[in-house]
Amino acid sequence: MSAEGPSRFASADPLTEEELRSLDPRCYPQPSLLDQPLGEIKPPRAAKALAALGLETRADLLEHLPFRHEDRREVRDVASLGAGEDATVLVEVKKISARRAQRRRRMVIVEATVADESGPMKAVFFNQPWLVDRLPAGTVVVLHGRYGGKNRFTVSEYEPARGASAADLHSTGLVPVYPASEGIPAARVRELVFSARGSERETVEPLPARLRAAQHLPDRAAALAAVHFPEREHDQRDGRRRLAFEELLAVQLALLSRREARADAGALALEDERDLTARWRRDTLPFDLTGDQSSALETLDEDLARSRPAQRLLMGEVGSGKTVLALYAMLRAVEHGAQAALMAPTETLAEQHFATISGLLPDAFVAAALLTGSTPAARRADTLAKLASGELGLVVGTHALVEDDVTFARLAVAVVDEQHRFGVRQRMALDRKGPEGLAPHTLHMTATPIPRTLALTAYGDLDVTVLRELPAGRLPIETHVASSERERSRAYERIREELRAGRQAFVVCPLVEESEALQARAATEEFERLRKGELRDFEVALLHGQLPSRDKQAAMMAFAAGGADVLVATSVIEVGIDVPNATVMLIEDAERYGISQLHQLRGRVGRGGHPSLCLLFGSKESPRLQALAEHVDGFELAEIDLALRGEGELLGTRQSGIAEFRAARLPEDADLLEPVRDHARRLLDSDPRLDEPENALLRYSLERRFGAAVVEPIPA
Repeated sequence: MSAEGPSRFASADPLTEEELRSLDPRCYPQPSLLDQPLGEIKPPRAAKALAALGLETRADLLEHLPFRHEDRREVRDVASLGAGEDATVLVEVKKISARRAQRRRRMVIVEATVADESGPMKAVFFNQPWLVDRLPAGTVVVLHGRYGGKNRFTVSEYEPARGASAADLHSTGLVPVYPASEGIPAARVRELVFSARGSERETVEPLPARLRAAQHLPDRAAALAAVHFPEREHDQRDGRRRLAFEELLAVQLALLSRREARADAGALALEDERDLTARWRRDTLPFDLTGDQSSALETLDEDLARSRPAQRLLMGEVGSGKTVLALYAMLRAVEHGAQAALMAPTETLAEQHFATISGLLPDAFVAAALLTGSTPAARRADTLAKLASGELGLVVGTHALVEDDVTFARLAVAVVDEQHRFGVRQRMALDRKGPEGLAPHTLHMTATPIPRTLALTAYGDLDVTVLRELPAGRLPIETHVASSERERSRAYERIREELRAGRQAFVVCPLVEESEALQARAATEEFERLRKGELRDFEVALLHGQLPSRDKQAAMMAFAAGGADVLVATSVIEVGIDVPNATVMLIEDAERYGISQLHQLRGRVGRGGHPSLCLLFGSKESPRLQALAEHVDGFELAEIDLALRGEGELLGTRQSGIAEFRAARLPEDADLLEPVRDHARRLLDSDPRLDEPENALLRYSLERRFGAAVVEPIPA
């Protein structure tokens, strides 16, 4: 795995059966030892911080991987230090004392005279008065910090040497730097991990020997040791890559198993009959489909005609027409005497989808209803009764759709918008709403373009259709980053120019209420300020997620109908809002948003035939804001976003049912994805439930990581 030659920690060829029989059983791993708690951690604040990081056992410590390593292999002589240098020294404490700072009485300064064979210097520590007792004269100590000149060394980290060899010190050599938190510094985490050294031998090796041999992978224990306690630079790199391979393999096995388990449930085959959708496309649809949309419809027809439930992700550029495709799939169910549901993550988005769908369906064409947590009791009861009887063909709603009292007569198609914002249990609950144990065909939609590397991980259990083509007549959106008061004045003048021309504008603020900590402009306060200030000559409306449902609908309807010139809103307008007359958007505190979210917000303008403008207020030095100003293609921006921030928590158990990556780094490990997915397919083709003896530990590992049902059929 390394260009520098075979790693010292790499395993030899797999042992023969005779060699295995000759092993002393006392040498076998004892994973139960890793489940032992860490014991008492002082002070209590540190114990609480460790628990918040999920570090409660020795196994937790071993799985808490460093995110980088500092090279402290060179221990310097005191006499060789130069001003401004960061360095590590091994010295003896000659004397030590503490005093309060003269100007800042709460600060305690500890000063120690230390020396090695080359000479003495003064070491300075801040706010650690206990060091006077912990490092008395005669203590040999490793210090890491910065030499400021004038024989003064400011210490950032220390470790008593106690006569130990360099191999027994955790603050020298290639020093791992761990994720930490307030209450537990990275150095303390490293000390705890170091105290668990040797425990990695008790870890279970999940990868079959044949697979490790084919990929030249070291065993798991050696890889963990290499990451935490590397001797050479490529040890930690190769060790992490081995752990990344295992982690990505586990994710792919989980995704592919989930896909196959769902497929085994079967689905209603929606073949032939096209009367309803043909009339809808011919007589009702107010525009021509793009080439991408037409191709996607053909693919959907192929999916829906099978008795195997469709599992497709519809990934489209902002404004590419995903909702039209979703409605087509839903109507395909209705024309077969079945039902369809669209589930959105928020009430605002569900309401917008319902309004869009209602606008695309003529009166009495198909019965449709909206079901959310705010639906009045009488209307809710009526909707539930009609869903249960089959009288109601289409329903749009939030997670209210998966509540126990919601029963469908014959649910054949389910559309899930922004699926990453739902938990896996909610999506599985929607699956169980299908008839007689059958699963509905499921179409997932996202307006966030996803790089291929992430699509293979986050959505590896779905077929993917990409919509890049925008409807005819769409014009590029001009985007500028602004920061000065002069630019702000000009921004409001540009908004007024658009409003005087009969257009409309959005002003987006990140918070509903003022927060001194975040220093963000609140939508409520900005609404009041603008309607009395820069935009006092125009009608200004307010929309945010905490408004009552009736007020949200009124504000949105007023803006969509042209009754309001300006909509001051939070990011509830991120998706689903379609007002072709809106041509300018001003986003406050734009740095508080991610690239994809800014791109989606920007996509609320430029939906008509008029030139449009997006103004981002924030630092002109921000790489994210500059990317938005320079690029309009969402897929390009997605790749830039991935390069800037990494994969983040792509797959959390709160959402997809797949845990956050610990070892794998994307896009850095993108080259592993294809071979890993191939291996996962081969493993499941030959052993679908991983029942064979050579796969037993791999199955055990998957169950520990994702839950016992990862390779079991989805329950009916």
